[in-house]
Amino acid sequence: MESLFSLATEHFILRLQPLNRALRAAVENQRRLAARLAAPQLSPLCVTDEHANILLEQVDISQSGNALPGLAMALDESEKSVEEELRARCGALGKKLPLDAFAQSFELTPFELETLLVCAAPELDRAYERIYAFLLDDLNRRFPSIDLLISLTSTSVEQRIARRHALSNVGKLRRTGILQSCGAAPTALRQELRLAPGVFEFLTGAPAGVAHLYRDREAVRNQELAKPPAQVCREELLHYRDAIADGSISVLGVWGARQNGGTEFVLALSRELDLALRRIRLPEPEQPTAELIHALHAQLEIAAGLGAAVWLDTNGLVDSGSSRFQNVVAEHLADSGVPVFLTGETPWRPAAILRNAAYAELKIPGPNAKERARLWSQSLPELEPLELDRLASRYQLSGMDIRAASGLTRMRARLAGNGHPEPVKDHVFAACSLMMHPASNHFGVVIQPKRGPEDLILPPNLHRQVLEVAKFYELGEQVDGDWGFGRLAASPGLKALFTGEPGTGKTLSAEVIAGLLGLPLLKIDLAKIVSKWVGETEKNLENAFREAEESHSVLAFDEAEALFGRRGEIDHGIDRYANLEVSYLLQRLESASGLIVLASNVKDQIDPAFIRRFQVVIHFPRPGNVERLRIWKRALPPSAPLAGDIDFEALAKLDLTGAGIVNSARTAAYLAADASEPKITMAHLIRAAARQYRREARVLTTADLGSYGVLLQGAP
Repeated sequence: MESLFSLATEHFILRLQPLNRALRAAVENQRRLAARLAAPQLSPLCVTDEHANILLEQVDISQSGNALPGLAMALDESEKSVEEELRARCGALGKKLPLDAFAQSFELTPFELETLLVCAAPELDRAYERIYAFLLDDLNRRFPSIDLLISLTSTSVEQRIARRHALSNVGKLRRTGILQSCGAAPTALRQELRLAPGVFEFLTGAPAGVAHLYRDREAVRNQELAKPPAQVCREELLHYRDAIADGSISVLGVWGARQNGGTEFVLALSRELDLALRRIRLPEPEQPTAELIHALHAQLEIAAGLGAAVWLDTNGLVDSGSSRFQNVVAEHLADSGVPVFLTGETPWRPAAILRNAAYAELKIPGPNAKERARLWSQSLPELEPLELDRLASRYQLSGMDIRAASGLTRMRARLAGNGHPEPVKDHVFAACSLMMHPASNHFGVVIQPKRGPEDLILPPNLHRQVLEVAKFYELGEQVDGDWGFGRLAASPGLKALFTGEPGTGKTLSAEVIAGLLGLPLLKIDLAKIVSKWVGETEKNLENAFREAEESHSVLAFDEAEALFGRRGEIDHGIDRYANLEVSYLLQRLESASGLIVLASNVKDQIDPAFIRRFQVVIHFPRPGNVERLRIWKRALPPSAPLAGDIDFEALAKLDLTGAGIVNSARTAAYLAADASEPKITMAHLIRAAARQYRREARVLTTADLGSYGVLLQGAP
């Protein structure tokens, strides 16, 4: 049975036939030249006058374009017929010949396809290596050089030069990584090239899907789909376009939070300028300066060769902490000769750019709720106005993110409908939740809220205050934006402080609030944050705050007094750094734009400077008899095998917190299961409660239990 493998191999060998003819012509020409240079009357130990004359004759021929040895690598008529037959046989299998598919996927020119075949030939037969070595007059060089590739089939000087450009670092084959440099070379013409791993296998029909691996990674795609952020008018966009086009601006900084739409602005602006856009990928700051300079120079050289603009996200650059690294980057961007776009949360204004470049900047504010609602309406017009308003107030997304979330929503609705799409309103909040999931959890635990308001058992007034936190956050845009109260506010976002003894519901309240908002909860792990090294704690905190803001997570600090404690007198050097950490936290808390919940067991240990920065402060008391009764009933699920002797009223009299009750109920279940008893009895619950008391360094006495005190006798 015919296979793609056999057809691909047959096609590959067929396309090598013109190469073989071109190589025969090149070998014959090289043989004649070598014979003249090796004539008996010429010394093999030096370049004689006759040698020089022969070489100058060759230079004249090459530069005049006369009698160039190139032979076009074209199929003859019979070979073309065979190729069409192979294509038809492959089409009968419902596939394309791999060589055709590869050329079409990368839009290869005839010369680029020819180059691909020349470099692939040694992968099929090592005899080609010795042929190339003969043509290069060096047995140590076994792969085709740029000089060989451009000379093999060139028939004019202009063609040689055009091909030289096509095989430079700017050219498609090397820019995408399809061809890779082989070893170092003293000149560009002598640089040898070889196929990237996997390409030969793909071309000869192996099941190796490499076409997607070799792309111009720095090229920014889909510029034509970009739309400027809603809060930037078109006149402003065109103003910057004209200034960059006439050279008035060479470096433009676009600053603001990621969700403000800086990326969209840069994409839309480059589209208006009709410029390709390329990312600058920074190497590691620890690299030697020479390697750093080489990496930057190569990227800027490609951008200049393609007539493209470059774009750098400066967030990682600012965090690098290396002034040498930043200075080298700034100097190269200032003298790049191409338009440069910088984006980041905070402005990066190095002196080299301010001195040597025509610098301008734009600060993009975040879109307000009305603008976001309009974007949601454009992407999901079937949603009701109330649903649009909820989305806009709950998720502070950029236009690009809203369009992505809308596409994900439609996909979920289509798949869930089993052929008949379900309403998008049933899937939009779930789609947003997927997008909001933090990119990483380096500094905490990411919790997808599962418990709701019914699981939070508090006194009615306190319960209402907790739920109000979610409402306040959703109404922030209306109060601060539409009503103008944000002008007087000390900081954006919403900060809440929960105080009370352990187990009284502070962390559960944070989870419930996050669940009401449809946002993940990022619970900070202090062990991953606090560092003994000076400055590391602040850096870790900054990353945690940024991670929460970018993923729209509710940021929760448990046992916050460890970080947000009182500043003290400076008696030792370490005290100064501890106070600096607290001062940094004050500033970062001030600027945080999301929802932050701090839970502390001891309110008095929180620095007073923090207290005034919280819009909501709630104290969680130990639960009373009424709350404990409800918690006990909820802690024992309906599916649990409960005995008929359980007295919830008696259990509610035990002085336990909500967490203590839940732990006791679960311990009782383990005791029953361990004893192979079919039901959880009152005795199991009393003994479990006694153990919980001991964990809290307390003693449960028979007097506390009344008539049930007898159940404690003999209990471990």
